[in-house]
Formats: sequence, structure tokens, C-alpha cells
Amino acid sequence: MNILIIGASGGIGSAFAQTLAARESVQRVVGTYRSTPPSWEDAKVEWVPLDVTDETAVARLAQDLGEIDWLINTAGLLHEGAHGPEKRVAQVEPEFVMQNFRVNTLPTLLLAKHMAPLMRHGRPAIFVTVSARLGSIGENGLGGWYSYRASKAALNMVIKNLSIELRRTHPQLVLASLHPGTTDTALSRPFQRNVPADALFTPAYSVNCMLKVLEGLSPEDSGGFWSFDGEALPW
Repeated sequence: MNILIIGASGGIGSAFAQTLAARESVQRVVGTYRSTPPSWEDAKVEWVPLDVTDETAVARLAQDLGEIDWLINTAGLLHEGAHGPEKRVAQVEPEFVMQNFRVNTLPTLLLAKHMAPLMRHGRPAIFVTVSARLGSIGENGLGGWYSYRASKAALNMVIKNLSIELRRTHPQLVLASLHPGTTDTALSRPFQRNVPADALFTPAYSVNCMLKVLEGLSPEDSGGFWSFDGEALPW
């Protein structure tokens, strides 16, 4: 099995890479990083620099890859420099809004455009992107976090749309949005203060939970939005 992991230098991406590389059924893991390669190595893991918001770079990578069985996109943005999630609409800044969409939404479109042809091989395949429960419109009872919520809600729509389009050409492909739970990574660290200890997961725990969910899905489930514990989440 050949696996492509986008954002494999981050907490969740790295845990996916290490966990999957340890499986006998996996022959190759290609892990991308934005600027600094991870410090760990594995004979099955090939590290590739990639700005996943750059279509030219994504297309170039696709030309070099060959067939893919699983694609896992863990790239995401919640805060950047002095910018963080907005509590009120008065805090909205257009450039930060667009950066959220550029990192949280656009890459899945670019990856599908250039990588889906590499998954048209007739074998079972998975295309998954890490989303967030905060992207659920139906569960939003608190408001706030405008840019992040909106970009993740848009991401979920992208996955649903892709599942409809690719159903005919990729009948064995499962597309899914996955909520990883609150995981101890650089993305969530500034917001962990009020998270109970038993609700803050290690990346390894979150990844193992998500893998169980993925391995229980069939093509009939394609386009769904799932939590790490297997719960189907509302749009």
C-alpha cells in the first residue's frame, strides 16, 4: 500500500506517518512538510517539501508519485503570529479570513484535482482530510471563531462534492472529513487551558482512533463527516 500524508511534520501528520509505516501492508509513505523536515527517519518514509497551497508544486509532486492507495491531508491553520480565532465579528480581518480558507479549504481541492487520477486503479482507496467539529453548522451553539469555522465548513462541502463527482470514476474510493478530537499539537496548544486532562489526546491516540474509523468505512459512506470515536457528525 502506498500512502501520501500532507503535513506529515505536524503532530497528527507525524503520528499518521509513524503508525502507518510500522504496518507490514504499507510499502511506502510519502510525507510532506512545509519548511523543516522532521528529525526522525524510517526506511519506508520519504520526505518531500511541499507548499500545499501552491498548485504548481502539487501538480509537480503528482507527476513523481505513481499510484496512491491512501491520501491523508492534515494541513490546517487556526492561529498565525498575532492572529487567532475571532470571538466577535469586529475582530475579523480580511487577510486572515482568506488565509484560513487558503490553508484549511483550498488544499483539498488541489489535491483532488491532481492526486485523484493516481487513485483510479480499481483497488479500495481512501482520501481523507482532517477537519474539525467546529466546522459543523448544525452543532454550532457558541458562535465565534469565524474564519476557522467557515473554512472548515467549506472543507466539508468540498469533500461531499468530491464524493458525488468521483463516485462513477472511482467506485472503490472513500472520501471523508475527520474530526481528530482536541489533540496536543501546536495548533491547539494556546487553547488547552480549559480542556480536561481526559479530553486532551496524544497525537498517537487520536490517529489510532481515526484509523479505526477509516477502516470501518465503505464506498457507501463516502462524503461523510466523522468524529474520531466513530460518531457521524451533522453538517
